[in-house]
Amino acid sequence: MMNITDIRPNITQVSGYSKQEIMRLSLLGLTMICFVFFVLVLILMLSIYFTKIHAREEARYLLFAHMLITDLVYLLFSLFLFLIYFYPITFPVPLCYVLVTVSSTSMKVTPYNLAVMSLERYVAVCFSLRHGEICTLHRTGIAIGIIWTIGLIPNVADLIVLTTSVDKDFFSLYVTCSRTRLTITSMQSSIKLFTYSLTFSLVGLIIIFTYIKITMVAFKIDSGRTSASKAGKTVILHAFQLMLCMTAFSYGILDVVLKDFVVLLPIINFCFFMCLPRFLSPLIYGVRDELFRHHTTRIIFCKN
Repeated sequence: MMNITDIRPNITQVSGYSKQEIMRLSLLGLTMICFVFFVLVLILMLSIYFTKIHAREEARYLLFAHMLITDLVYLLFSLFLFLIYFYPITFPVPLCYVLVTVSSTSMKVTPYNLAVMSLERYVAVCFSLRHGEICTLHRTGIAIGIIWTIGLIPNVADLIVLTTSVDKDFFSLYVTCSRTRLTITSMQSSIKLFTYSLTFSLVGLIIIFTYIKITMVAFKIDSGRTSASKAGKTVILHAFQLMLCMTAFSYGILDVVLKDFVVLLPIINFCFFMCLPRFLSPLIYGVRDELFRHHTTRIIFCKN
């Protein structure tokens, strides 16, 4: 017959799990609130971009609008993938792979978009007389197309490795849709690690290069009290955004530190390393920009 001492550990375990479940649901609710706020801010800024001719004619605003839309795509697909993981729902492998591909590609596009935005500021300061000639809307559109192509290449390589490493029956299975369920071989993990390392290194070098060049111009012209100084601060913000975007690397560290809270790891990863950087992007860049700040203030306070 089971005594009271045998029951107590089970009660403690259930109680502990309930507390973790409450924390997980609380974090998920907070994330949903932040997501709604992000969508409202995004709609506001995109409405300013599409209604102001001046904004639509400048390459940097086109890149900013592209970043907002890309972050929205990433958040929508990531939120959907997380919810079907949170409440286990199975999907056919081909459909799951498409969802994961869109999510991972849009994630990689944002850092490269930041690199192009930094290069645009570099051209605006260091080659100001040729800025209008170099940074045209047409060339900016081509740059965006190249960014998406670069973002898709690792997924194409991953698909080739996957199709040559598993049986055809694998693609007829139903699985809980996540990146880990589609990572079968060590080669796929190596491709992912190489892609993130290359993205961080390449974009980081571009941002450092543009910041140094812009800063040199700022010190030469009027002791830095020019638009060059402001451009340098903008590039620093891009570097901060890059660090936020690449915080996904920290998930492996948290996996060790918080191994006793396995139930909370997925929601912590999703909230702090997937959503938070994207929530901050429009606030960091859009609110700081004079055009968006001016029109946002007028809209919020209903000024003519």
